[in-house]
Amino acid sequence: MRIGLFPGTFDPVTFGHIDIIDRALSLFDKLYIGIGVNANKQPMFPAEVRVQWLNEIFRNESKVEAVIYEGLTVECCRKVGANYILRGIRYVNDFEYEKAIADMNRSLDENVETVFLTCLPKYTSVASTLVRDVIRNGGDVSQFVPDVVLKTIRQMEAAHLLFT
Repeated sequence: MRIGLFPGTFDPVTFGHIDIIDRALSLFDKLYIGIGVNANKQPMFPAEVRVQWLNEIFRNESKVEAVIYEGLTVECCRKVGANYILRGIRYVNDFEYEKAIADMNRSLDENVETVFLTCLPKYTSVASTLVRDVIRNGGDVSQFVPDVVLKTIRQMEAAHLLFT
């Protein structure tokens, strides 16, 4: 079986993420979306909420399963049985950064190969970091995130949970 892991923070899930996942489905028998938890970073949205979003977005796709992990990505690969790491590339500098990580992962586990997919041009500027900045400044992110994510954002804004 071809099992892939698409690691990231997905904070929040964007249309760019969805695009990469949708286009990767034909490459894998199973695709895990690995929500990485980094103790040094404070996310805007809890990991459990990000899992719920992905489960809702891909509720009709049995190949997709979201998992939360901490530590090395190759360890998560071992845990879920993935032989492939999926990464999305927007710009040339993304490739340089991602290649260094892919080389390190290959050094840590020679059985894990990294697969790169370029995003569609319309998603090139859609980065979670930028989306979070728009949210923090009260902007409209409806063109960047799926409805289930937008609903959560609006609920959190209404409850004043995003700006504290």
